[in-house]
Amino acid sequence: MNLRAVQSNRNVVYDCKYHVVFCPKYRRKVLVSPVSDRLKELFVEKARELEVTISSMEIMPDHVHLLIQCDPQFGIHKAVKHLKGYTSRVLRQEFPHLKSRIPSLWTNAYFVATVGTVTLEVVKQYIETQQGR
Repeated sequence: MNLRAVQSNRNVVYDCKYHVVFCPKYRRKVLVSPVSDRLKELFVEKARELEVTISSMEIMPDHVHLLIQCDPQFGIHKAVKHLKGYTSRVLRQEFPHLKSRIPSLWTNAYFVATVGTVTLEVVKQYIETQQGR
């Protein structure tokens, strides 16, 4: 997972990085191994398909932190929607206990902030040290 400083498409040069946080429905602590391991694989797989870069990720039992770079014309909302939809569908197929514990895997809501008011390294360090909390 590498985050290039500046990217471009045919008509936009951009440097858009987002810190995204979202939770399972009812903030249930269902994101534990082996679910968390598979979730990481699915995020990487779907991000590659969407041409979204995930620079950093941490899966906590009851929430997810992602540091994402995506094309502003595609949009962070669309990226998050696709990541959540895909992972929910696959995880609920592969882990039937997720269907019986909660009506849907993710809440509709999520937190997103652009990275720029603090250094990128501070956000990356914050995300990467979540597991020790």
